[in-house]
Amino acid sequence: MLQKNTLRRKYSHLRKKKYYEIDKDFFLPFVDLIKSNFKKKNLKFALYYPSNFELNILKLLENNYMKNKQILIPKTEENNQMNFYPWKKNEVLLVNKFGMLEPVKSRSEIPDVMLIPTLSFDSRKFRLGYGKGFYDRYLNKYLKKFRNIFTVGVAFSFQKHHKLPKDRNDVQVDYILTEKGIY
Repeated sequence: MLQKNTLRRKYSHLRKKKYYEIDKDFFLPFVDLIKSNFKKKNLKFALYYPSNFELNILKLLENNYMKNKQILIPKTEENNQMNFYPWKKNEVLLVNKFGMLEPVKSRSEIPDVMLIPTLSFDSRKFRLGYGKGFYDRYLNKYLKKFRNIFTVGVAFSFQKHHKLPKDRNDVQVDYILTEKGIY
């Protein structure tokens, strides 16, 4: 199996080379999945602010279902921890030490549904991220401590790898969303 860093370089390059802009319809299978799995109306959705040719997840906010939903985006904290804070589209964001946009710190919230950036994924629903482990650490902490968080990796279908190397701290997501639908 290829090492994770080699795979990160490969899929980072591939995503940059094959990137294309999506529209809001990309998220229709996701919205249907949420509607069929949750009766609760006031769900908290953790998104990320896209960069580095990540799929433009902000297109989800154009879907009528997302109107008046609470949106959370991540903020990196001390000790390589991450928390999620409320954010509304077009609110001011700050640039962190990694060059990523983050919300102004307020009171952190635990999401019900988390859309997770993905460099690569496999059929077992393991994902490869950038290597800092922010999402895996967060999920390992909160899935055990508080409650279930519905997790969905977001990627283009060409980012699928046959079998990613897996470490003991890697968290398997519930679903993978691509332009071909939900895995």
